[in-house]
Amino acid sequence: MGINNKEKAMDYENRAMTDQLSSKVSRLKSLAFDIDMDTREHNRLLDSMGGDFDSTETFLGGSAGRLSKMLSGGRGNRRVLCYTAGGLVAVFVLFYYVLSRISWGGSVPSAEAPL
Repeated sequence: MGINNKEKAMDYENRAMTDQLSSKVSRLKSLAFDIDMDTREHNRLLDSMGGDFDSTETFLGGSAGRLSKMLSGGRGNRRVLCYTAGGLVAVFVLFYYVLSRISWGGSVPSAEAPL
């Protein structure tokens, strides 16, 4: 009779451990599926980014070629290029000035510390 109770206790313990193992396996399977889906999504994103970088590289290569032709074209083209570069620098400085005035609330902070 003592052996029968011991076997029942061991059987009950085995079933409980089997249920725990089954739930852990289910969680691992779900986690593996989620990782697989994330990996597929990231691969699609990387593939699309690769195409975007290829098109950007082609665009920049064409722009560099046109710039090279313009620089070798003569004095008039160089003058236009200098005016364009100067205009871009002036626009950048203007934007910086406007944005710095906005972020400071319209006034330049004073160097004196309040008493």
